[in-house]
Amino acid sequence: MSTPPNYYIKHTAYFRICGNFVLNKGIEMNITEYIARNGGYISSAEAKKASLYDQLLYGTRTGRIVRVRRGVYALNNGLAKQMIDVEALVPGGVLCLYSAWSYHELTTQIPQAYHIAIERTRRVTLPVFPPIELSFMTQKSYELGVMEVEIDGFKVKVYDLEKSACDAIKYRNKIGLDVSSEIFKNYLSRKDRDITRLYEYASQLHVGKKIDELIKYML
Repeated sequence: MSTPPNYYIKHTAYFRICGNFVLNKGIEMNITEYIARNGGYISSAEAKKASLYDQLLYGTRTGRIVRVRRGVYALNNGLAKQMIDVEALVPGGVLCLYSAWSYHELTTQIPQAYHIAIERTRRVTLPVFPPIELSFMTQKSYELGVMEVEIDGFKVKVYDLEKSACDAIKYRNKIGLDVSSEIFKNYLSRKDRDITRLYEYASQLHVGKKIDELIKYML
């Protein structure tokens, strides 16, 4: 008697459904533990060497594992749950854009990389992991609105609320108008907003006119 096309083998590591291997929860924990022990990521080469490649494929299909760059993968939402030593990886770096917006709770989007600002003349060699997106800024923009906070035991620099709001407008064509509007609207709803400081920053970043238009429209 032939084996039916859809079957489940009890106590084994997989289901086989229409020719596709689907890992069960027990074996999926293996790749999760491997990623945790490996500093939060796994490469496709490492997955093959450790006989975890099928698990990697399944994890990416289900969304539990995400590709952070070519050949490098991490657990989905992992970046939202941990902070890195920014100063050690990018000396003088400042959390900006999505990382800053997430810190200030101006967006519900989960950053899939650490967004870090540096002065535009600098050159930095980035590690394979974690994923880091650099924003090269003029010296004036880079130095404006920097604050130091502690996150997960690390002292990191991040742009303050007003600089983050201004950046949402300054980079609106890069991030999309819908995202930009959402962030700025959330900023205006904050009780701790400082409109005077916002206008000061906006003037220096050359977005004062646009911000004035948005405030008149949204408030």
